[in-house]
Amino acid sequence: MSGVFEAYAAYYDLLYRDKDYAGEARYVQGLLVRHGVPQGRVLELGSGTGRHAEQLARLGYSVRGIDASAAMVSLAQRRIPQDLQARLSFEVADVGSARLGSQFDAVIALFHVASYQSTNHELAAMFATAGSHLKPGGVFVFDFWYGPGVLTDPPAVRVRRLADEDATVTRIAEPTLYPNRNVVDVHYTVFVRRHATQETFELEETHRMRYLFLPEVELMLDAAGMRVLTAERWLSGQLDLTSWQGVIAAGKLQLAAAGPSRGGSA
Repeated sequence: MSGVFEAYAAYYDLLYRDKDYAGEARYVQGLLVRHGVPQGRVLELGSGTGRHAEQLARLGYSVRGIDASAAMVSLAQRRIPQDLQARLSFEVADVGSARLGSQFDAVIALFHVASYQSTNHELAAMFATAGSHLKPGGVFVFDFWYGPGVLTDPPAVRVRRLADEDATVTRIAEPTLYPNRNVVDVHYTVFVRRHATQETFELEETHRMRYLFLPEVELMLDAAGMRVLTAERWLSGQLDLTSWQGVIAAGKLQLAAAGPSRGGSA
């Protein structure tokens, strides 16, 4: 997945400037608090330009972010606020193979990072990374494309246009659904016009996204030593056929000597 986002990383924050990172971080904080992690060290898998990590740091967590995109990591490192230098760090690493030699109170993967793991091997590898970095009793929070919602309301062509003082960016997203593989290929065409020179250029990327179903997620989490504690619609309650985006909080199983962990699917 290292090539994904490289072409238009410079325009990523512009395309998502209206995303409520602060509100989403508060929601993630609520999930962590609900499952016993009101503070502590957090590892973010697929940290992008660091927007969620920054907001979680402002809520009191220390966040170490990893991302396979060197361009994204460079942007995240450059924009760390001075007052959060001690609580934020970012580095280039793959979410499926990273082993950092440290354990965390929580691991998070937001903005569909799990759905970018489009094969069983990739998804299992990411879950293994999460599990290996969690302290016993720690919590793994990730969002994903929820299969029943995607199949009920299939993806369609979308156009997004935004501008700032430097450029106008128009992005066309054209999806192709492969129902026998549980994936959607989203082909992005991005047109950029620089205001200063009136130069216009075009970028293209295809992102393969996997939509997930709860039984397969439960099976893979179990293999990684974790158990589903909460499964719900992202930001707003119960999963159902209208839910495109789900979220799961999974707990790392305690050592056998400590007795069975509590919790189950919600």
